[in-house]
Amino acid sequence: MTARVWPHRLGRFPAWLVVGFWAALVPFMDMAKAEDCKLLVASGNPDYPPYLWRDPQDQSHMIGANAALMARLSAEINIPIEVRYIGTWARVQEEMKAGNIDLIAGAFLTVQRLDYMDYIRPIIATTRSVVITRPDSPIDYRQRSDLVGYSGLTVINNSFGEDFDRYAEKNLAIEEVSKLENALKMLANARADYVIYEDAPARAFAAQLGINDLKEADQSISNEDLYLTFSHRSACNTGALRGKLAQAMNKFAQDKVMKGLIAEAIQTWQAQ
Repeated sequence: MTARVWPHRLGRFPAWLVVGFWAALVPFMDMAKAEDCKLLVASGNPDYPPYLWRDPQDQSHMIGANAALMARLSAEINIPIEVRYIGTWARVQEEMKAGNIDLIAGAFLTVQRLDYMDYIRPIIATTRSVVITRPDSPIDYRQRSDLVGYSGLTVINNSFGEDFDRYAEKNLAIEEVSKLENALKMLANARADYVIYEDAPARAFAAQLGINDLKEADQSISNEDLYLTFSHRSACNTGALRGKLAQAMNKFAQDKVMKGLIAEAIQTWQAQ
């Protein structure tokens, strides 16, 4: 008899009371889910010194300033973070969409990427993207239209800000290649007129390749913020954990942690 009456009695509870009960319960469920997260897998652009590159001692992992930041972050949130080599930058983004990795340790903000990952604030760092040419190039970059009629290169799925990306799609001939080192070699061998990339990684790779006579434009294409991002499909992605990540990143920003990590990573790259 009781089993028949219970649904009837439950139905008499006001709808607002039922909804309010579940609304109050959700934060506790969210916190429990965050506590169940035992490991976060991070990745990023593997051709990105001093921020990230493959560890020569263990090719399945990556090192650099952003990897060191993930180690600091792991200690703050008390969850292991493993910075793995997944493949090219394009592959990393596909794995993020699928939820096969949890974090990207360094990505620019674009509208398209908002579809599959959350951006944690404050930022990791601000980077400067430039036009790189051979010394004898006729290109004297001052504004975007200076690149019209020339052949350019960049890395697949790279972004230089929404505004420039839209302009480039309509007006510029920029071919995408899988790796930065390929782009720099093609430029040095006169197979393209310019490369667009962030200045610090481009200098690092050019030095490693023995290409010492490339020229950077004084005027930057863009100055873009580099973010830590969290996959929408990650089982660990909860409001509680995003809050912990943001709190830790805020602490790092106040302590200027990245400045020291970048300096250390530059020394490691040069020694390597």
